[in-house]
Parts: sequence; C-alpha cells; structure tokens
Amino acid sequence: MVWAGIMIGGRTDLHFFDTGSVTAQRYRDEVLELYVCLLRGAVGPDFIFMDDNAPCHRAVLIDDFLEMENIHRKSWSVNSLDLNPIEHVWDMLGRQIAALSHPPSSVTELKRASSPRSLELFEPKTHSSSQSKHGKSLCSVIGYQR
Repeated sequence: MVWAGIMIGGRTDLHFFDTGSVTAQRYRDEVLELYVCLLRGAVGPDFIFMDDNAPCHRAVLIDDFLEMENIHRKSWSVNSLDLNPIEHVWDMLGRQIAALSHPPSSVTELKRASSPRSLELFEPKTHSSSQSKHGKSLCSVIGYQR
C-alpha cells in the first residue's frame, strides 16, 4: 500500500507500507504522527483533514488520536472527484507508471518508478487538482492500494 498527502502548493513524499497489513496503529505511527501532525502544524488553524473510509482510518485508536491532537476530520464524499482531489493525483501517477517502457512488477521497482524526480512530472497538476472552494489549506490524505 502507498499513502500520500496533498495540499495547495505541495505534497508529501509517498509513504510505502512495505510489509504486512496497514492496521490502525501503523496508520497512526507511520502516517498521522509523521506527516499529518507536521502538516497541521505548518498550515495552522485552517487545516482541513480528509481521509477515506478504510477500516484502519476509522478505528477508535485513530479517533482518539485525532481528538488528542486537535485534528478535525472533514466529512466529505470520498467518491466525489471534485471533493477528493487526491484521486486525480493517483490517476496521474498510475498513468505515468503504466506508460513506462517496463512497468514495475515489485514494490522496489514501484519505489524507483515513483522517485521524487519522476513525481515532478505531475507536481504542477497537483496544485490545480487540489484547488477548490473549500479553502487554500486542503490536505487530502488517502491511501491507494493496487
């Protein structure tokens, strides 16, 4: 599984869950603590947090952590592309990787194919895909699994 966060004018690095299932504890330890708390601190009070309905995102452990960190979830339709801009990013990245002469067949190859240099190809589009009427501090946090 791969996780990423986007916001107006930027994005996180891709985070790969190399082995095992993504449990609520792993999601908290590897994503919320390492990325989301930092992004919230950088953005300030206008921070908007969005995730999908994956079971690891909806665990009591996660609800308690978000409450403790004063991070408020925005309830948006996860199926609406307009309200879920990271789906555009996953689509762009998927197309970019599929267009490679030798598409990756392992996690190691996928990491190499989605290196920071290759991700620069869709960075300008990330900015426009996260523009919405919901303000300039959108952070969309969705896991993607193929």
